Amino acid sequence: MVTRNASKANVQVRWIQAAVLRRRGGPLKIESIEMDGPMEDEVLVRIVASGICHTDISYIHEWYSGEEGPLVLGHEGAGIVEAVGGKAKGIRRGDHVILSYESCGRCPPCRSGRPMDCRYFSELNFGFRRLDGSNALHSSGVKGHFFGQSSFATHTLSTGRNLVKVPKNLPLALLAPLGCGLQTGAGTVMNSLAVPAGAGIAVFGTGAVGLAAVMAARIVGAEPIIGVDIIPRRLELALDLGATHAIDSRREDPAARIEDITGSGVDFVVESTGNEKMYRLSTEVLNPQGTAVLLTGATGPGHLPGGRKTLGIIQGDAVPQHFIPKLIALYRKGRFPFDCFVKFYDFKNINRAIADSRRGSTIKPVLRVSNT
Repeated sequence: MVTRNASKANVQVRWIQAAVLRRRGGPLKIESIEMDGPMEDEVLVRIVASGICHTDISYIHEWYSGEEGPLVLGHEGAGIVEAVGGKAKGIRRGDHVILSYESCGRCPPCRSGRPMDCRYFSELNFGFRRLDGSNALHSSGVKGHFFGQSSFATHTLSTGRNLVKVPKNLPLALLAPLGCGLQTGAGTVMNSLAVPAGAGIAVFGTGAVGLAAVMAARIVGAEPIIGVDIIPRRLELALDLGATHAIDSRREDPAARIEDITGSGVDFVVESTGNEKMYRLSTEVLNPQGTAVLLTGATGPGHLPGGRKTLGIIQGDAVPQHFIPKLIALYRKGRFPFDCFVKFYDFKNINRAIADSRRGSTIKPVLRVSNT
């Protein structure tokens, strides 16, 4: 990696490898681009691995290039700290870290311990720039800072607000998906809904996020736990991971089956498919006072007859520095075995990994970007 002084920014400029999106639908192309080194409150992280999330894939296929210009995506990074800005506290060179969503740390929600409600959440995570408008990839005419990271690259910048230190004796590449998808699924059940023991829950979509919700539902003692999907292999895995029932919605009417299983309906629904039919169904199968959570950016009518309601949830209401260590502890005890649905790909095969995820042959693709 070549460096040179960047007097204008008073930082080092580095040549890195990054998977760049230059047109809607891709493919992503790995290119050599320039990246400024860390500002005073940032750290430079060498990316060891990055999960590929539904949000990355959606952005690729729904993005209009005229809006932002070439981009670097990726927001489930895991890596090793290589350099630390002077104002970045509690972080040292050589630390193993997971990267999650970004927050400002200064607004009232952040100061009250709810960074997922940060006043600048949209700008910091989807604005492809720092809050001051700068962009570390500007020299190459490419935009980064997706979720405060853009981890489809050999190196990225982070702050202490979206960085979680993890034990060095765990496989760092395996931990990458905890930064978004798994945190969202498990956090929705354990934090947002606080599902009590004995409550009935249905999980629509048993991909990585849905399976995390299933595992969390088993941890908290929900009963029944009903997985709904159209891919039999995923439903089989959902049963292995804690679901008490599985419904193939291509072969059965989910509403009728849920009523048959429960005698009425469920107390909670986690809807992760993004399908309009499933949105509507998520409220139809609720018991009175029940809650349906929409995880793909959809908005529902809010309050419904019978005290039913729909919620939009961000990141499972999780504070990464607290919740990710909790998930790691559960994994080490064998209670959150997400490793069974992770598949690793070499960085150069990023487009194959995306394609496999889209057609459902891989549940959770993780890119191996460099060695530990």
